[in-house]
Amino acid sequence: MRSEPSESAPVQQTAESVRETKTYCCSEPKSWLLAVALVIVTFVAYIPVLHAGFVWDDDDHLTANPAMTAADGLRRIWSSLSVSRYYPLTLTTFWVEHRLWGLHPLPYHAVNVVLHAANAVLIWMILRRLRAPGAWAAAAIWAVHPVNVGSVAWITELKNTQSGVFFFLSLLFWLRYRARPRIAWYTLALLCCAAAILSKPSTVILPAVLLWIAWWWRERWTRMDRLRLIPFFALAAGMSVLTVVEQRGYILQVGTNEWNLGLAERFVIAGKAVSFYAAKLLWPVNLAAVYPRWDVQAMSFLFWLPLAGLVTGSALLWAWRQQPWARVTLFGLGFFITALLPVLGFFDIYYFCFSFVADHFQYLASIGVIALGVAAGASMLRQRAARAAATGIVIAGLGFLNWQRCRVFQDEDTLWRDTLEKNPACWIAYNNWGLALVKAGNIQKAIEQYNQALEIRPGYPEAQNNLGIALAQQGKIEEAIGHFKQALLIGPNLLQAHLNLGNALRQTGDIEDAIAQDQQAVQLRPDYAEAHRDLGAALLQGGAAEEGIEHLEESLRLKPDQPDTHNNLGVALAQMGRIDDAIPHFEAALRLKPDYSAAKTNLNRALAQQSRTSQ
Repeated sequence: MRSEPSESAPVQQTAESVRETKTYCCSEPKSWLLAVALVIVTFVAYIPVLHAGFVWDDDDHLTANPAMTAADGLRRIWSSLSVSRYYPLTLTTFWVEHRLWGLHPLPYHAVNVVLHAANAVLIWMILRRLRAPGAWAAAAIWAVHPVNVGSVAWITELKNTQSGVFFFLSLLFWLRYRARPRIAWYTLALLCCAAAILSKPSTVILPAVLLWIAWWWRERWTRMDRLRLIPFFALAAGMSVLTVVEQRGYILQVGTNEWNLGLAERFVIAGKAVSFYAAKLLWPVNLAAVYPRWDVQAMSFLFWLPLAGLVTGSALLWAWRQQPWARVTLFGLGFFITALLPVLGFFDIYYFCFSFVADHFQYLASIGVIALGVAAGASMLRQRAARAAATGIVIAGLGFLNWQRCRVFQDEDTLWRDTLEKNPACWIAYNNWGLALVKAGNIQKAIEQYNQALEIRPGYPEAQNNLGIALAQQGKIEEAIGHFKQALLIGPNLLQAHLNLGNALRQTGDIEDAIAQDQQAVQLRPDYAEAHRDLGAALLQGGAAEEGIEHLEESLRLKPDQPDTHNNLGVALAQMGRIDDAIPHFEAALRLKPDYSAAKTNLNRALAQQSRTSQ
């Protein structure tokens, strides 16, 4: 009869792993050199990223996020769902970075690369403690693998790199706690778990990963395992509920049918997604920012094959789990699938209206397959020289592909061109490329992209709104108004469409309707500075000076760094005879924009008027 293992040494393998961690202590010179080598490999692989700019929804998270500049921005980040998504710790990092270096993209990219390198080192340390063959090689391959470029080169995905640091630290502290039970290690593991979840909600799978580690040590779970993990699961459950509610809110706001999937369809998507991610790890070519969205309704029985293979393979591995190779494979694949669970289609997320898969979704999960592959290679190559040569070749090949992929994220134009080459029906790529073209001053070509997006997806309110903006810039105000109204017919809660329609109506002299549109925008987003700014301007134009001034002041309270709003408020106050109140706003406008000629003229007039009054 099998004896019950003790807690301090669950099985012989665990005791050996504890002894081995002592020989691999990071204070050893060789260990430090290997850690430094990992960092160097990572930085070399991501040199092109340091020349990149902002792309895609960096505006939503950072560059145009009102919480980054508002006086109460930090409070809003932690207490509100209206400032981007609820990643409070990641947004707090952005908030701090914004105060350190403004909106210069280089430091943001550098932070992402540093965190990615830290993750590689942490992965190496964890794999060593788990006695995984080729631990350093697995960490290095993960560090340079092209599927991770989307997480490192895209500033928004700080939520991946930052949550990864806390995720892997939690695993490492947990392993230390299991080797030498100390309340300090347990507390650190729990705190890092909370930090990971607050950086990105998909890390709620961490307690399940800890269960996998417990099984890896004992081939079963004890009552003590479950009790110790109750606080971890409580944290995960709380964030899971909040995230489901948040995502559901966005989905209902959009009001489309992409998420009306049956249970059978969700299982098919899950099976296909797992095979898709594994394939991209084994053969990382034709990577795209947005992959084609699978037509689930048109799927034949062939689409059930990945799921059938996954279930059958898992059952066989479980049946053969006493065999070392089966146990290792089950552990690696178990981690891979567990880490992917939040994005396999069982839970609705907004991104699924574009595609059911994305490279950055497998940032954490990918190490499961990579470590398995490296372990298999190490078992076949017995000689150290052969293993080193094979590792070097793989790292060099993946590093070359990594460099190529990094260049795609240099700017919006490059990113969306590349996406459309691989996914010609990607309507969001046409829309976003149009936005990039507008920034570059190519309005007519942007209009072509918006029209292309609408041809693929007629019910796309954002494209209608952006098309209206482009037409307005060409002076075609009436035509633009038609597109703004069409956007609001499709998406009545599209904030920017209300504001743009209000601005266009003001240009035509329809002040009453313009005020109505701006008021709806303020109702939709009371903490949005631009909505108060536009409503204030419309009210001033309509003769409601006092009310208009109140909204301009609220706009500046929410977002103080608006030179135009300072100037306009100063003009309004001066017209009401409040010269002493107007002057500080003209001065603030000039501090923010030293070459602002209108503000300078208005300041001189106000100072002259103040001087005459004092005489």
